Formats: sequence, structure tokens, C-alpha cells
Amino acid sequence: MARSLVYYLDSVKARDPAPRSRAEILLYPGVWALGLHRVAHWLFTGQLFFLARVVNHLSRFLTAIDIHPGAKIGRNFFIDHGFTVIGETAVIGDDVTIYQNVTLGGTNPANGIAGKRHPTIEDGAIIGSGAQVLGPITVGARARVGANAVVTRDVPEGATMIGIPARSTLVDVTDYQKPFLPYGTPCRDLFDPSTQKLEIMRCELEQMRARLADLIAEREAHGARDDAAAEAKDRDCA
Repeated sequence: MARSLVYYLDSVKARDPAPRSRAEILLYPGVWALGLHRVAHWLFTGQLFFLARVVNHLSRFLTAIDIHPGAKIGRNFFIDHGFTVIGETAVIGDDVTIYQNVTLGGTNPANGIAGKRHPTIEDGAIIGSGAQVLGPITVGARARVGANAVVTRDVPEGATMIGIPARSTLVDVTDYQKPFLPYGTPCRDLFDPSTQKLEIMRCELEQMRARLADLIAEREAHGARDDAAAEAKDRDCA
């Protein structure tokens, strides 16, 4: 058990350069929230629902992080800072990182999978600060959800999502996917909130130009055929 704890603390250190020692990481509210959730989830699976809720409320009081006892969480889960909400039917894989003010929230149980109201976050995903991931959707492995994005549809593996509603960025994921990426998106002008709309409009403009070029080429082709047909008709009449 001590070896598992050391391995977990080292995985946190790899994602957060701020702490100087493992002991310092033990003071993180996200670490306490995860530890208490393990206890609450054990009680929950044993159908000791009231006791599980007691532990859940204690954890929320101490850490400002609300993880429902029913949520299923894999290895090396790290909540950096706090003020995060994770719903009952959420499923979180291994090596997932979540920043502050994130909600893994539910929607109307009549929509989507019966009994599954909250997201599934697959291995290695990063959810940026302030992001809202809503409903029984899946965020693919190694995907990044940028700060303040609102995600209501499935996210492909390795994609980076930005905006409201969230959409995939225009940059090839292989350019930045290899190293760990704090807050889910590269710190470049392309991903600055003030330029996101400009990039999206630029993409739409390029698509419109390409479509216009196709239409012009198609019209010119039709015109050439009509001219050829008219010349042939004139020769026949002559």
C-alpha cells in the first residue's frame, strides 16, 4: 500500500511542478478528496448509502470537492486545486487530470443511456479549469478539454475541445499531444479565448472559398458544354 501511495504521489508531481516533496502533496485537497472518496465508494458498493453520504459530506466540507460516492474512479486521478463536482454515474479512467471549478454533471435521465446520467472520462484525459462536461457522453483517451469549454457530445480520442459549445481545434493533435499539457490546451495565441472565434471564422471562410471555387469551376464546365452543344447545333442547321 505504501508503494502504491508513493507511486500516486510521484504521478501527481509529474503533472504539477509546484510541490517540493511528496509530503507537501499529501496536503493537497484533491488528494484528500480522492482518499475519502475511496472510503465512501467502498461503503456505497456495500449498500451502506447513509454512511457513504456522511463521508462524502465530510470530504466536501474539508476540501470543497464534491464527489458522489457512486462515481467510479481509476488510478492516479488528480484534482488540481478544487471546487469540482463529480456526479453519481461518472466513470473516470486512469491518469486523468482535472483542474479547478470543473463539473462532470448529469442531464435528464430520459435522454441518453438509461441510468447513466454523467460522463465517462477515459485514460489520460485532461479537463481544463471551469469546463463543464455534461450528460452520458464519453471523453476519449488522452483528449483535452480546454478551460471554460462546455462539452455535451462525445469527444474523440486525442482531440482538444474549446469553446461553447465545445468543438475540436484546428491544430493537428500530433503537434502537442506527446508531453503532459497543463490546463488541457497549449499556451499559445491560437487558444486564447479572444482569438478562438477568429480562428473558427477563418476556417469557415476557407471552406466557403473552396466551395465557391468548386461552384465556379462547375459553372464554367457547364458553360463550355452548352457552347459546344450550340456550335454543334449551328453546324447541323447549316
